[in-house]
Amino acid sequence: MKNSRQQKILELIKEYDIDTQDTLMRRLAEAGFNVTQTTVSRDIRQLNLVKGITSKGTYKYIAPDVGRESGIPVLNSAITDSVTKIDSACNIVVVKTFPGMANAIAVCVDSLYHDDIVGSVAGDDTILLVAKTAEAAELLASTLKETFGKN
Repeated sequence: MKNSRQQKILELIKEYDIDTQDTLMRRLAEAGFNVTQTTVSRDIRQLNLVKGITSKGTYKYIAPDVGRESGIPVLNSAITDSVTKIDSACNIVVVKTFPGMANAIAVCVDSLYHDDIVGSVAGDDTILLVAKTAEAAELLASTLKETFGKN
């Protein structure tokens, strides 16, 4: 049962953009696997699933090998937990991080294909993202907050 369930999880994360354990539990139930959150959490850990950023700036579960093969940036908790605040002002998005983490996070954000980002600058604990318009900056800030779990 465990092997077939975990195989189904791998199939589901390839087919759908699954970003939460609740969504994964729902998809598993639709496929005939009624599981608890604890079981899903254990399966995620045993399968070494990580969250990768999609081209839309959202995140989803992926197998680590898939991220390397497809070029999807992989976010682990060390990266997502390092972001402390995200805000926008006019056409600039400011991302605050723990000291020393801004550069790594900027590389991650820069790897996303986003037409509205004109450029970025990273310091020790701050990233400035310049967007084409104030509206684009607000949307980018909102997307990054969702991606990094800072809503």
